[in-house]
Amino acid sequence: MAPYEAFDEDVEVHGRTILAVVDDALSRFSESYRKTAYDALAANGIDDPSPDQWYPQQAWLNTFEVIAAELEPHILDRLGEQIPDVAEWPTGLSSVESGLRSIDEAYQRNHRGGDIGAYRFEAVGDRTGEVTAETPYPCPFDRGLIRAVARRYAPVESFVFVEERGDRCRRDGDDACVYTVSW
Repeated sequence: MAPYEAFDEDVEVHGRTILAVVDDALSRFSESYRKTAYDALAANGIDDPSPDQWYPQQAWLNTFEVIAAELEPHILDRLGEQIPDVAEWPTGLSSVESGLRSIDEAYQRNHRGGDIGAYRFEAVGDRTGEVTAETPYPCPFDRGLIRAVARRYAPVESFVFVEERGDRCRRDGDDACVYTVSW
């Protein structure tokens, strides 16, 4: 399965998530980026997203694809970095491990219907772990998201490093990518 292709046509994304990404995260970069996203949403049948409604994930993924194609190449990575600050996020977390596990909880809260995918964290060493992102979102977006979450909970003196590793990748048609995280 390629990025930007929903695993299941019944999957929906909560409107508050769409608005948080477009109004809060993208507008941090540029008002024109926000307009590009709204134009892409409208072209995919989402004219005036409501925070209380649910929308087809495929329309949202199509919007991500437009953002990647029309804006600066690194924007998806930078957008992923904004998500923990703008999205509804689990509270009471105190470690990198719990933070990285919380990505799936946040994802599950904001997606519903059918096979939505998942994020799984596994500790593989002292201050090292792997996050398997089995979602239809693009690799750069996930890398930015994972890095931001790890930074949020890492000790101040830590340097957080995220690297896509493994034999699987959505760019190559797989359903998942594996990221090694060190802090």
